[in-house]
Amino acid sequence: MAEEILNRVAQSKLITFNLEDHYPKGERELFDLSKWLLEGFVLKEKDFRDQAKAHHWSQYNDKFIALHCATDAIVPAWAYMLISTYLQPYARKVVIGDLENLESHLYQEVIQQLDVSDFKDKSVIVKGCSNKPVPKNAYIFLIQKLQPVVKSLMYGEACSSVPLYKKSKK
Repeated sequence: MAEEILNRVAQSKLITFNLEDHYPKGERELFDLSKWLLEGFVLKEKDFRDQAKAHHWSQYNDKFIALHCATDAIVPAWAYMLISTYLQPYARKVVIGDLENLESHLYQEVIQQLDVSDFKDKSVIVKGCSNKPVPKNAYIFLIQKLQPVVKSLMYGEACSSVPLYKKSKK
């Protein structure tokens, strides 16, 4: 008679935390200020302000926006601030940086709002693979949030995880 095969992973008390489940829904867009600079490098204030006034800002309604400059131009802080004043009535979130920087900001907000009380003294595995763009910073934010409350933290899949943290027995 064959011995019964047990799925020890399914029977374990591991809790899997998938950052992808907390992916902020919404369209992301990269806004490149270099398009409004003379030859992509020189900011002429009057021309820059004129372009900002004439731009159709409503196209950014309910979007997450990353402001950046694709060239090596030195863009003064006020230029980003000015663009932000135009985006404010429309965009859900505006940050300076690339799309990964935007994702980091979004995840930081999501993770700060998480109630982690259900993870108290539990063994948690942070799922590693995802189909959505989860930035590396999000994993760090999550560790900072979970470590003070969990018994242990691992990364990967239940069948092949990497131990990260284990609370010391006092």
